[in-house]
Amino acid sequence: MSPGRPNGHDVRRRTMLISGVAGALALGTPARAAGGEPDRPVNILFAIADDWGYPDAGAYGSRAAGTPTFDRLAAEGALFTRAFCAAPSCTPSRNAILTGQAPHRLGAGANLWSELPATFDVYPDLLGQAGYRIGRMRKGYGPGVSPEWPHDPAGPGFPSFDEFLRQQPERTPFCFWLGSSDPHRPYDPELGEQSGIDPAAVDVPPYLPDTPEVRADIVNYLAEVRRFDREVGDALRLLDERGLAGNTIVVMTGDHGWPWPRAKANTYDAGTRVPLAIRWPGRARPGTVIDRLTVLSDLAPTFLHAAGIPAPPAMTGQSLVPALSGTAAPREFVVIERERHARAREGNLAYPVRALRTDRWLYIRNFFPERWPAGDPDFDLGLQGIFGDIDAGPTKTQLLENRHEPEFARAFQLATGKRPEEELYDLASDPHSLENLADHPGRAAVKARLRKQLRNWMRHNGDPRAVDPRTGFWDNVEYYG
Repeated sequence: MSPGRPNGHDVRRRTMLISGVAGALALGTPARAAGGEPDRPVNILFAIADDWGYPDAGAYGSRAAGTPTFDRLAAEGALFTRAFCAAPSCTPSRNAILTGQAPHRLGAGANLWSELPATFDVYPDLLGQAGYRIGRMRKGYGPGVSPEWPHDPAGPGFPSFDEFLRQQPERTPFCFWLGSSDPHRPYDPELGEQSGIDPAAVDVPPYLPDTPEVRADIVNYLAEVRRFDREVGDALRLLDERGLAGNTIVVMTGDHGWPWPRAKANTYDAGTRVPLAIRWPGRARPGTVIDRLTVLSDLAPTFLHAAGIPAPPAMTGQSLVPALSGTAAPREFVVIERERHARAREGNLAYPVRALRTDRWLYIRNFFPERWPAGDPDFDLGLQGIFGDIDAGPTKTQLLENRHEPEFARAFQLATGKRPEEELYDLASDPHSLENLADHPGRAAVKARLRKQLRNWMRHNGDPRAVDPRTGFWDNVEYYG
């Protein structure tokens, strides 16, 4: 049986759950906004960007991001300051959002360009079974294949949110997935030039060389962040015009960190920390700031909780309703995972990692330290070039072409060099994870504690790598890219 795939009992339980939720919209008060009619369940608008990372939003202090829509949602609801994806790769991150489960529990779905079997519950399906009208625009699940599903697991496709709302019955609740392809590479330099963003105002993190070419690349990325923000702003105007804003939860986030070397496809904060704002009239007090550790797999049980529907026991995420209400217990850590990202190594091998993130510490376990973390240096299929887990673009090109120059050598090594089995970073003093303390004698007790917490979490949640750390399961499943 595939890791994380439900057995026959789970499938039977899923059928019983779906058949039992038809009347669940009447459960509890979470499904009602302040001032809403008692029998009117809350709507859900989920807006997700593609490769948008923290802290690239005005609400987080970015001088150049220009995100008035995100900032408005944060001001009218809750701003999350420690939100993380479940995996720093599109497909497993989105699978975790849809299922509310840790990626390792989803079989091949822990890989990029994979398949999510229809035996897994996804929140749009559960809401649809309970009477919600569901829909999606543009990028939903994936990239990957979903032949077992009648439509994309995120919902049936519509050309726009406007078109979806034009067909919306007046008293039927809806759940809509607004999936953008911004700010995924490649970028249009003309859009960056037209944005008016001052290259001097962008923040260049210390793991990258600070050059005019890198700054221009960041400007192009931020121009697409702004375009996504405008699109979500258009959706908010539609809600206002139709009188739906007061009874609609709006969530705005990105699927993982930005597409830069040592960021996307890596378990450092640059690859895993994401913007997150939730506006929920009557539930989230305007101007709320939530520092509690959050992972995007929390969203599925949150949406079900909001609709008054019980979350399946298989969901490892935690409902955010208590956090939004100010009643949540502290969370000591979240766990981030990766298996295979792009086709970047001879034999299509993965670079499996588990990372435990606390408020202060980041502990990383690299299961195959002999492999190249960014892809093989001599393996080139043409799409992303060598070191294929790094997206192609001007920054990568400049890094590769100047790797032997003193001002580029360290950034190149940080992005591509082999890594030890264990990494440990004190984020209070080293927020970009540049100094590995795993072998520091003074941090031995911290490392041992975090290692034990990660091991226990993996065992408790059925991670196959808790039993066989070097399992080849994810190396061997099909790659559909």
